[in-house]
Amino acid sequence: MNFKQLKYFTIVAEEGQITSAAKRLYLGQPALSYQLRQLEEEMGARLFIRKPHGIELTQAGKKFYAYASQILLLAKNAQTELADIETGKSGTIKLGSVSSSIGVLPSQKLVAFARVHPGLSFDIYEDNTYGILDKLEDRLLDLAIIRTPFNRTKLNSVKVLDEPMVAVSQGDLPEDLNLGKLSKYPLVIYRRFENLFTETFNQAGLTPHFVVKSDDSRTAIRWSDQGLGVALVPASIAQAYAQGRVRELTIPAWHTQLELVWLKDQVITPLMSDIIDLYRQGNDNGIMESRN
Repeated sequence: MNFKQLKYFTIVAEEGQITSAAKRLYLGQPALSYQLRQLEEEMGARLFIRKPHGIELTQAGKKFYAYASQILLLAKNAQTELADIETGKSGTIKLGSVSSSIGVLPSQKLVAFARVHPGLSFDIYEDNTYGILDKLEDRLLDLAIIRTPFNRTKLNSVKVLDEPMVAVSQGDLPEDLNLGKLSKYPLVIYRRFENLFTETFNQAGLTPHFVVKSDDSRTAIRWSDQGLGVALVPASIAQAYAQGRVRELTIPAWHTQLELVWLKDQVITPLMSDIIDLYRQGNDNGIMESRN
């Protein structure tokens, strides 16, 4: 039994005549009759009753027709799904995400992309930047969105968002909040930016007081919200979580980026390529992306 015989059988059953089925299949009647006999012999059952003006399915034939139709439909679906995977319309993307990617993941563009790819699914893995990088290196992820700074040696990347740091506080803050004024406040920081902050203050001859250091910008905001100090966090995180006052900072060195990354030696599937291109085209806020 093969797919060709199943197709012949279902069409003959639908037509109710060998003659019309042969025409529909562009096949000679003797060849079609031979295939049907071969099928009946292989199945060990009589599938048709031959009558003067056509054929009629036996009880076994009716049962077999249901199976044959289902098999052909499953085969067609499998062929379509495999083709979709090859062309990038279907599949699963294992996507790493840091907590501070809340402003760009999921983006409107990514959601719209998923809606026009009904066969697409995401496995989201959340961790800090170092944990995400470990998962990438262990081949547990296809793509990831992480925050600078990070070691780029083994990675390709696309810039997703470039944003400044802001100050968050329960108390009043001056609008022109420079390094000198900030150095007088107890500061609550995300530990990954400690070196950046310390270096900038030291270059200005200032010594900061870090009253709290944490491993998550959201944690820094929560401590600041309790009045313990001024939190220095990325703008998108403050917008999403801060309850206190937020002041923009115009300190050039205090910028950070979210980037979409993948391993340089990784095989890029069509679906991955489409998502990378999606982020290369610019994000929902009109901030341009760049390729490294």
